Amino acid sequence: MSGSLQVTQTQTQMQMQTQTQLQTQTQTQMQTQTQLQTQTQTQQHQQQQQHQQKQQLQKHHYECSCFLNTKSSVSKQSFTSSKTTSRRLKTSVKTEKVQEVAKLRVQSLRAKRTYLAMDTDKEVIGYVIPVFRASHEVVRGLMEAQEEHVEEGINYVAMRNLFVREAREAVDVKVKVEKKTRTMHVRESAERIQLSKTMEEWSEFRKKMNPDSLTHLPEFIVKPRGQTVWEGNTVKLHCTVAGWPKPRIAWYKNNVLIDAKAYSEKYTAESNYNMHSLEIKNCDFLDTAQYQVSALNVKGESSFVSTIVVKRFQEKEEAGPLEAKPHGFCAEHGVTFETTIIDKFEVAFGSEGETLSLGCTVIVYPTVKKYQPEVVWYRNSVPLKPSKWVHSHWSGDRATLTLVHLNKEDEGMYTLRVNTKSGFDTYSAYVFVRDADVEVEGVPVAPLDVRCHDANKDYVVVTWKQPAVEGSSSILGYYIDRCEVGTHHWAQCNDTPVKYARFPVTGLVEGHSYIFRVTALNMAGVSRPSRVSEAVVAMDHSDRGRLRAGPLAPWTGMIKFTEEDPTVGFVPGEPSDVVVTEATKSYVVLAWKPPVQRGHEGVMYYIEKCIAGTETWQRVNTSMPVKSPRFALFDLAEGKSYSFRVRCSNSAGVGEASVSTGEITVGDKLDLPSAPGNPVAIRNTDTSVAVLWGASKVVTHLVGYYIECSVVGSDVWMPCNNKPVKQTRFVCHGLTTGENYVFRTKAVNAAGYSHSSHDSDAVVVKAAIAVPGRPTGVTLLEAVKDFMVVGWTAPANNGGADIRGYFVDYRTVKGKVVGKWHEMNHQALTTTTYKAENLKENVFYQFQVRAMNMAGVSKASLASASLECKEWTITVPGVPVGLHVLEVRDTSVVVLWEPPAFEGRTPVNGYYLDLKETSAGGKGWKAAHEKANKKKYMKITGLKAGTSYFFTVRAQNLAGVGKASAVLGPIPAQTHPGTKDIYVDVDDDGIISMVFECSEMNESSEFVWSKNYETITDSSRLTVVNEHGRSRAIFNSPSLEDLGTFSCVVTNTDGISSSYTLTEEGLKRLLDISHEHKFPVIPFKKEMSMELLEKGCVRFWTQVEKCSSACQVEYVFNDVLVTQGKKYSMNFDKSTGIIEMFMDSLEVTDEGTFTFNLVDGKAKGATSLVLIGDEFRELQKKSEFERAEWVRKQGPHFVEYLDFAVTPECNVLLRCKIGNVRPETEITWYKDKIEIADDDEDAQKIERQEGELTFNIGKWIIKQEKQKERGGKKPPADEVPPPPRSKISKSDAGIYEVHLRDDRGKDKSLFNLTDAGYQTVMNELFRVIANSSCEIKVLSTEHGIVLHSTVTYHHEEMRVGWLQKDAKIAASERVKSGFTGEQLWLKINEPTEKDKGKYTMDIFDGKDGVKRVFELTGKAWEEAFEEFQRLKAAAIAERNRARVVGGLPDVVAIQEGKSLNLTGNVWGEPLPEVCWTKNERELVSDSHIKLTLEHGKFASIAIDCVTTADSGKYALKVKNKYGKEAGEFTVSVYNPDDENKEEKKD
Repeated sequence: MSGSLQVTQTQTQMQMQTQTQLQTQTQTQMQTQTQLQTQTQTQQHQQQQQHQQKQQLQKHHYECSCFLNTKSSVSKQSFTSSKTTSRRLKTSVKTEKVQEVAKLRVQSLRAKRTYLAMDTDKEVIGYVIPVFRASHEVVRGLMEAQEEHVEEGINYVAMRNLFVREAREAVDVKVKVEKKTRTMHVRESAERIQLSKTMEEWSEFRKKMNPDSLTHLPEFIVKPRGQTVWEGNTVKLHCTVAGWPKPRIAWYKNNVLIDAKAYSEKYTAESNYNMHSLEIKNCDFLDTAQYQVSALNVKGESSFVSTIVVKRFQEKEEAGPLEAKPHGFCAEHGVTFETTIIDKFEVAFGSEGETLSLGCTVIVYPTVKKYQPEVVWYRNSVPLKPSKWVHSHWSGDRATLTLVHLNKEDEGMYTLRVNTKSGFDTYSAYVFVRDADVEVEGVPVAPLDVRCHDANKDYVVVTWKQPAVEGSSSILGYYIDRCEVGTHHWAQCNDTPVKYARFPVTGLVEGHSYIFRVTALNMAGVSRPSRVSEAVVAMDHSDRGRLRAGPLAPWTGMIKFTEEDPTVGFVPGEPSDVVVTEATKSYVVLAWKPPVQRGHEGVMYYIEKCIAGTETWQRVNTSMPVKSPRFALFDLAEGKSYSFRVRCSNSAGVGEASVSTGEITVGDKLDLPSAPGNPVAIRNTDTSVAVLWGASKVVTHLVGYYIECSVVGSDVWMPCNNKPVKQTRFVCHGLTTGENYVFRTKAVNAAGYSHSSHDSDAVVVKAAIAVPGRPTGVTLLEAVKDFMVVGWTAPANNGGADIRGYFVDYRTVKGKVVGKWHEMNHQALTTTTYKAENLKENVFYQFQVRAMNMAGVSKASLASASLECKEWTITVPGVPVGLHVLEVRDTSVVVLWEPPAFEGRTPVNGYYLDLKETSAGGKGWKAAHEKANKKKYMKITGLKAGTSYFFTVRAQNLAGVGKASAVLGPIPAQTHPGTKDIYVDVDDDGIISMVFECSEMNESSEFVWSKNYETITDSSRLTVVNEHGRSRAIFNSPSLEDLGTFSCVVTNTDGISSSYTLTEEGLKRLLDISHEHKFPVIPFKKEMSMELLEKGCVRFWTQVEKCSSACQVEYVFNDVLVTQGKKYSMNFDKSTGIIEMFMDSLEVTDEGTFTFNLVDGKAKGATSLVLIGDEFRELQKKSEFERAEWVRKQGPHFVEYLDFAVTPECNVLLRCKIGNVRPETEITWYKDKIEIADDDEDAQKIERQEGELTFNIGKWIIKQEKQKERGGKKPPADEVPPPPRSKISKSDAGIYEVHLRDDRGKDKSLFNLTDAGYQTVMNELFRVIANSSCEIKVLSTEHGIVLHSTVTYHHEEMRVGWLQKDAKIAASERVKSGFTGEQLWLKINEPTEKDKGKYTMDIFDGKDGVKRVFELTGKAWEEAFEEFQRLKAAAIAERNRARVVGGLPDVVAIQEGKSLNLTGNVWGEPLPEVCWTKNERELVSDSHIKLTLEHGKFASIAIDCVTTADSGKYALKVKNKYGKEAGEFTVSVYNPDDENKEEKKD
């Protein structure tokens, strides 16, 4: 609604009231003529007012909150009311109940509020405009929904204008008072009567001309009728609707709008001349629903509901809604669609929080262009709708369902239904959702299935289901949390935990949306929260219904609203039917019906209670009245009885109390369920058991049952389902094959858990045995005059037991008439072919086959085609039979068959195998090979994983190729989970065997071995041993006769099989391994080796790869066994396999062969090491040396001998490391055999630090002579030269020695720093210097460009070369290279363009040299050259700048009267301009001061007879174009007489 809509309504009221007032004014004019006319008009005026009051009582008005004052006259208002446009008033039809109230209460308790604004003189001055109370968003929406103006007909406009003109003229008539005669009075009386009739006719005409008076609510003249139809038929709903304006029609299915245009193949909606119909084509079970037709116009909406029931016809028992039905012919496409579901999803297990996907491949044959089947997913027979938790996808051949963030609510039976025009197929499997791991051990798991019920303005009932696992202790109660939608703040609703799985939540804010969650509590702690509930809005049921209905006619944008109730100000009546809906120990819930008379503004309720035995009523909710007809009372005393009643209130007051509920005792009304009956466990599959139990006998509001299982002897119970089930049969999946389980159940309702049932009898998890499936592919193999040979394919499912035989039935066929079935064999057949004898020639027969196992006889196969008993005359062979597959893998499969019963004119000499993908269509067959295959099996490789295939085989003889066999398939190329391959094993005795394992065997399963896919009957070549799911085929005497393909099939399983091909090469390899096992050799990880140890000891050792604890070793030297003793010591670490033998020393007699002989059971091994000749003598010397070294190290010794090192700072160090020294150990340095004494200069270069001796060759030492001359005093800083960088020169060459000596022994070390040694040190120094050089940098000077690099230290012997463009640069006056300190440079004076290019600095490092490259091109050249020119110009300017170069003192003191002559030397090119200044004022030559400039270089000033006035600051200023300068000096003139006077004063 909007402001514009209010104004439209007000204008309509004003228009009607203005018309009445216009009539009143006309009557007033006529009163001035006659009193009788005035009285008559007054009566008419009263009638008009009464008529308006009745009309206003039938309408809904809004509360008046403001006034619209109008100062215009009544005639002007009448003119204003006659506008050319009008607006439609949008209203909604009130409910029948409210209409009845309006009729009953015509006389209100309080005077009805007028909508005319009057002044103090009771004159009408305006109208009261009802204002709609609504939010800004609602008003803005109504303004946007304002309808366009309605065009009016020309006749209507003409009549309206005529009326306005006549009314205006009547108003403008002047009132005249004159006397009347009787004749005039009679005439006027007749005219008055005629005028009255005219006014009534005019009023009726105006009503007809007013569009609002013509509109009325839609009304169903003929209502749609509910129907019951058979599945596959077409049903049509009809209705006739009257209403003005013409209503819009919409059809709904279970409150969901039907879009007939989008689903034209299913629905057809028609509307002709107020007759409407909905046609539903090809009805199926899912079309069973409530169909609602809704008619809507501006006056309101009407609807009617009818029910369509679709039944399914079957000869036998009726199929369920998800059971497949036979496919029928589709007339629309002219085909019969056949649906096959493959790659089916298995029973799935997931955990909370995970994502799980289910999928199946769907094949619809034949393929029709632009036709796709309808794919629907169900959970527990309820269709799934897409949501944030559920995503479904159909790719055209695969249906996928993805469950995002699993919760226990997602557990259940999932069904895929594929609907086609010919019927539908289904597939189902159970999905189990395990609880997520708990954060604290022992706490319960999360509750599930949180739902909201009975929501009102401030109240909602939250329910949930108890979890399957209570934790380490029983659940004490539950906490309920709520969260307002759009926020993330969770608030707890109950302070104490509640035991019931149902709780009333109060205190909600009207119009707000909430979500809820529940947590469980036990002694160990609180569980994780459950999945949040669906959002619920706090509002009344009536408001919720209007909100749920929404815009019933979306195409018009119509918005329903209800006008204000005219019963404003009524005190509400009493509520009715106050009852207690729930009563527990914790709370009591009251419910009631609102009063019939309650006013427009709504009512609030007060609840009162009275304790039994008293008459005192106490108000419960004084501080906060409730708005909903529901209320939960807490804090009641358990066991006491109370009575309750309810009062209503609004702004007019508080109504009367309702009838009391009577005494209600506070306590639990809902009891715990009784324990279920004893469970019975029945075998189902290898991993599942079916459990049946008796329903609980005493239970109210059953939620379901939980099933638990336990391995016998473990006493640990695990839940089989995490979502309660209501059936009394459940299949428990995910069990361990072969384990012994017991089961128990417990019932659940809102009050809690029942006691657990008794334990079931123990059952071993194994597959149950059932009757086999139907045989397939009954075909004719051979025909003669009086007999026929038929063949068939064994059933794919043998029921878990071997097929014991087959029974064949036959019947005759004459035209379309078939006879009864008759048995042909009374004893079961063991083959898949049968020769039907004693038949009649040229008679047609049909055959069917049934299979039998130990569980019983299967259902009959589909009848074969009508086969004529007539002798075959064809020459080609018949069709191969018995097609089946083995060894199904992701990329390969083995197809096997039997030869045809009818070979043709010549014997069969080969076969051809064809295959195609299931999705390839009818022309997708392709040959698997080119040449005929003479074997009766073939392995097909190169298949696509997950793709299904069809196979067929044709036989060939000399006459040609016969017909194809019956199609085998579809066979999905998919490895069965848990399938293992045959592997070859060679045991310790060298016995070769093939091993095949299977974990899915049952009691009747057996291993069947074949060679070249023919059962092995001769046990002379193979011995088969079976034990515990493993079969071992042992080769008795492996030879070339055993070459071939060996396969093993496990019977009574899902085709578990494998094969192994033994080739000649493989046989040889196995025989070699067998020989090694028969005559084993201990493998050595490391052959015998020898190593020298400290003191010259010798260690002989080896390591074996593996050995047992019984392994023994013999130590042999030259074929003589040696034992532990003084000379030899042995060790054998069996954990690591290391064998060791130690000798203290090697002597001459120890030359020979050392051997370790090992014996470990029947395995033997030996390893040897030969030590003779030069190798032995060399080893002996090393041993003696190591012993001498050990002796040396007993005293002070060198750990590292004397050697040199060059530090990064280019210090050349001689250093060594010493060990085992004491304070008294003497350490002496020598150079060229001369001891370096402590007072020698070189002694200060020796340092000792932490066992390391260092001699710094280039260390700078202050000369001691100058220090001695000063008596040991420290020389002044200006006399101490700065220390040079570290360096080495030829004077440092020599032989350096270090001697160690004490009472334990002595040792020495020597380093030769001469010739080659010296050069080696220098090369290392050059290397360090070269590597320390930085990258070349460029520097511009006034003379040119300088390329330079910095090194850590520069040595005069180091060679540095410069290259330009890889050519050596010759030294010249313009290009020079050199060094300054640590800087290496190349100076290019007066550079030119020729000097551009790549420059390389090559520093010799003792080997190849280190190169530094700089590209003096491009920007680098431009910047350097530009800077050079700038500096050169600046230098020239500096050299030629005018300046004073000397001759002037700083201060001149001269006696008064003397003459002053000063000459200053000036310089500048060109010659500078010269001037003299005194105190910043320029001097000019005169008689007193004479200024001269000689030769442009000598500027003189002469002051004759100076006075004190000549004192001041003088300056000689020179200036030329390059600059200027000033030579300043001060002249002070003094008087001797004045000075003497001052001295006297002093």
